[in-house]
Amino acid sequence: MYILPAIDIYQGSAVRLLKGDYSTANKVASSPYDAARSFAEAGASMMHMVDLDGAKDAKLVNADLIADVAKTSCLSVEVGGGIRDMKAVEYYLSRGIDRVILGSAAVKNPQLVIDSVREYGDRIVVGIDAKDGMVRAEGWLDNSEINYIELAKRMEDAGVRTIVFTDIDQDGTLAGPNLRQLGELVKSVSCNIIASGGVAVLKDILNLAELKVYGAICGKAIYSGTLDLRQAIEMTEKK
Repeated sequence: MYILPAIDIYQGSAVRLLKGDYSTANKVASSPYDAARSFAEAGASMMHMVDLDGAKDAKLVNADLIADVAKTSCLSVEVGGGIRDMKAVEYYLSRGIDRVILGSAAVKNPQLVIDSVREYGDRIVVGIDAKDGMVRAEGWLDNSEINYIELAKRMEDAGVRTIVFTDIDQDGTLAGPNLRQLGELVKSVSCNIIASGGVAVLKDILNLAELKVYGAICGKAIYSGTLDLRQAIEMTEKK
């Protein structure tokens, strides 16, 4: 299982939100570059980045900054937030980003997912963000009538191989991941599942490893010090 430390960019800074609420944005590092450097020094090989402004505004906002942070980090990087058309997909993939995450587009423009997967294959990841099991979009501000399992199956049929699943109610809470929903998702589709939201301590990492998820995104736990990134990476390498 891969550990993916996270950097969420809001107004040019590395921040964390509580349950996706933009009003709770709290700066967690002196700069995104410093955060990425610390991840690399801890032994990370992959990193998860999100353009929060982009997610909210439905367009690329911090893309240049994200691409530069990724380039200087020397880590494999996946990026989400504001990617709503093929031009945005191409922007990132032509600038050294390894994978792009289509979130709102999976709900509102599934044809973009189909076209992107046809063109770029495994470099396309779908982000499914849910509250009470129902998918949300546009920076978690828009409700939908789609259950997260149903959307995952649609994405699997479209050829998507990797899904990032976030339980919004757990995100930024350090209350532990939603193991029940993640377990159901792992059993329902053949896609690689990356768990996001709620990871706080090493026990959470062990629990996720038991579910056979592909990866775990860790943000607030690293910044707050409840999770030692190096220890988590070393532990999962032995699993």
